Amino acid sequence: MAQPIKVVVTGAAGQIAYSLIYHIAHGDVFGADQPVILHLLDIPFMMGVLEGVVMEIQDLALPLVRGVVPTADVSVGFNDVDAAFMVGAMPRKQGMERKDLLSANVKIFKDQGQALDKYAKKSVLVVVVGNPANTNAYICSKYAPSIPKSSFSAMTHLDQNRAQALLAQRLGVPVGNVSNVIIWGNHSPTMLPDATHAQVQTDAGLVPVPKLVNNDSWLKNEFVPTVQNRGAAVIAARKMSSAMSAAKAAGDHMRALWQGTPPGKFVSLGVISDGSYGAPKDVMFSFPCTVKDRVWKIVPNLSIDDFAKSKLAVTGKELSEEKEEALSVCQD
Repeated sequence: MAQPIKVVVTGAAGQIAYSLIYHIAHGDVFGADQPVILHLLDIPFMMGVLEGVVMEIQDLALPLVRGVVPTADVSVGFNDVDAAFMVGAMPRKQGMERKDLLSANVKIFKDQGQALDKYAKKSVLVVVVGNPANTNAYICSKYAPSIPKSSFSAMTHLDQNRAQALLAQRLGVPVGNVSNVIIWGNHSPTMLPDATHAQVQTDAGLVPVPKLVNNDSWLKNEFVPTVQNRGAAVIAARKMSSAMSAAKAAGDHMRALWQGTPPGKFVSLGVISDGSYGAPKDVMFSFPCTVKDRVWKIVPNLSIDDFAKSKLAVTGKELSEEKEEALSVCQD
């Protein structure tokens, strides 16, 4: 069996982590033969709750767990880690705007970026889950200059999963039969869920989703806003933000980075933009990506219609504005 890897989860006493830790510890993320040492980081106030989480991990009796390190000290939490789930952040509550989250959370990610830079392995893979995820990922990477920017990514896999599930429901097929749904841009209501290049596995082979849906109006006027606003809908119903589905998506995201994407399939990742598809450069923008040997590449040369171009411009503008606001907050 492989040597254990060290995996840190921030906000480890919180709701998302409560589900995510099981996925990691069970082998769903890094592989069924990959032992892990869990570094569970949270604020001092949450150490009592975290003690209960540690008890539950022990009681799971999972063979891949080779150690658990609960801590409020970043020098311990980030020490020599191979992978990082940056979950800890102020959660979005009903009626909250993203800009309210931004000012509260970017300073957290500045501090944690500096801690990653100082204590983590330079090969660490970092997935930012705490919102606003794209801009938090940008700030985290900016303040960890010795770690490659390509090692940081923002989670838009939750939006991809939501889009994939909605299409499967519409078409009456198993959700696993739907692939290559794209999330473009920001993890916010400006994102573009795009089914243009999505496929469904049928008895007759792979069939394009637009052909099967056969309703362009539904794809633009119902599918897009439903996915864009799903997070708010969950909060309205649950009175709390998405947790179980966010945890699953964080695991999906890291699994794609760690284990790669299957041939012919791609995954949506919020990664540092090189200007592909007209996106602004040097923001964390969600693109369709393939991953091999823990290196992601943006899928090139996909056709983009005028509807998509207009949506990409909107979400790109939002990301540029968020970035500038975040940088000003960090300099205060």
